[in-house]
Amino acid sequence: MTKSSAALVEDLVVDSLGSQADGVAPGPVYVPLTLPGERVRVERHGERADLLEVLSPSADRIAPACPHYGECGGCALQHWAQAPYLAWKAEQVRLALGRERIETEIAAAVAVQPGTRRRLALHARPGKGGAKLGFKARRSWRLVDIAACSVADPRLVAALPALERLAAPFLEHPKSAPTLHVTLTATGLDVDVTGVERRSGGLSADARVRAAAAAQAADMARVSLAGEIVYQARLPMVRLGPAAVALPPGAFLQATPQAEAAMAALAVEAVRGAGRIADLYCGVGTFTFRLAEVAPVYAADSAAPAVRALTAALATAPGLKSITAEARDLVRRPVLASELKKIDAVVFDPPRAGALEQAGEIGRSTAQRVVGVSCNPATFARDARILTDAGFRLDRVAPVDQFLWSPHIELVGVFSR
Repeated sequence: MTKSSAALVEDLVVDSLGSQADGVAPGPVYVPLTLPGERVRVERHGERADLLEVLSPSADRIAPACPHYGECGGCALQHWAQAPYLAWKAEQVRLALGRERIETEIAAAVAVQPGTRRRLALHARPGKGGAKLGFKARRSWRLVDIAACSVADPRLVAALPALERLAAPFLEHPKSAPTLHVTLTATGLDVDVTGVERRSGGLSADARVRAAAAAQAADMARVSLAGEIVYQARLPMVRLGPAAVALPPGAFLQATPQAEAAMAALAVEAVRGAGRIADLYCGVGTFTFRLAEVAPVYAADSAAPAVRALTAALATAPGLKSITAEARDLVRRPVLASELKKIDAVVFDPPRAGALEQAGEIGRSTAQRVVGVSCNPATFARDARILTDAGFRLDRVAPVDQFLWSPHIELVGVFSR
């Protein structure tokens, strides 16, 4: 279908790929906020369209939980009943594996409950008398000023007014477009701010003082600017299995404790009986401490501050098997097969780009079991093909719906020789 800048109002019948227009040249037309089988009226712009009206709703359509649904750019699937929605997520995993000619058992998706997200990325813009804070609108840079969020922990929603006051000093420069990366920890909010103009000298001393005052008034644990601490009352602490970990500024943390616990339980169950385990892309120890209840662990990650936090937390979890942690770039310097010769089981949890180089070394190792954790079914499938070509079998995959009502899918795959 040729893209066109002219809008065309027409009726469409939605299929599994997007939608198909009646009476016009065939071709997919992407219409968000619709469901398969629905007849809808849209305003079409080439291969994309804006939904105007649902003429014949699917039996699987439900009332959205959030008042910002449709305007906010998040929660694109909030109008879909849970059972078919979770089945669709599992199907996306099957399709990704199928493109690599891999068949395996795919478990029912692990469902995460609303109101459990402990991390949010909030965008700040100038507002009346201060800052306006919210999420980007659908297919737009415009900000939706939110008053509620169905996926977020209620304590984060309650903190929105205080976070707006915190954001105001970071708007000091007209070119700044701050994003507040907010994490709810056991000791309070941890906020890392990015998107502040630095070429003109960065945040002034006065703005830093005002930001610190706002953080103190709200009893936040810490505020940092792209990793540089602006205010800290106490260390932001999280519990990862048996360990209490002090998060470095800007550290990665799974979005919900519920999904983290489910993925860790799947990994631990898969490696039971191993004599020694490697935890690659370990971060601050999401899986490491739990794995060390089973066997000694070698942990590696490219983020040195995360590895230092993991190491410091060892004192909080006595009784574990030994943990050796190393800061190491697993893309430029993957752990070699020869270094894995005493490892029985490997757990790897790479970023979205996957573990191309590291998967090759795991495939050449003598490890008998491998657990792959991923937030990208496509790169997981690519890495799974590397492992299966090296003699592994993908025994099963469990999708995890960590990012509720979004197309994003987490998964845990278990391999054996």
